[in-house]
Amino acid sequence: MRPIIEFCTNNMNFGTDEVMEKLEQNPEYDVIEYGCLTNCGQCACTPFVLFNGEILESDTADQLYDTIMSKIKELDAWLELDIE
Repeated sequence: MRPIIEFCTNNMNFGTDEVMEKLEQNPEYDVIEYGCLTNCGQCACTPFVLFNGEILESDTADQLYDTIMSKIKELDAWLELDIE
């Protein structure tokens, strides 16, 4: 299953645009940018994304990227278990 990673354009001031660009380079991920994800209170305070519908947030954009990559590894591990 390909992860769906959703970004809010209003959150780009935290550097999440760079995270989005990195992730877009991998065709295995569905990266989507929206004008608003309706998480305005959170959007104004911290870098965040929706990862398969789950909110992921971090203190910095670099930490957010690492969190996303950890979730992808976790998802891959679950998918491997399902195959076996």
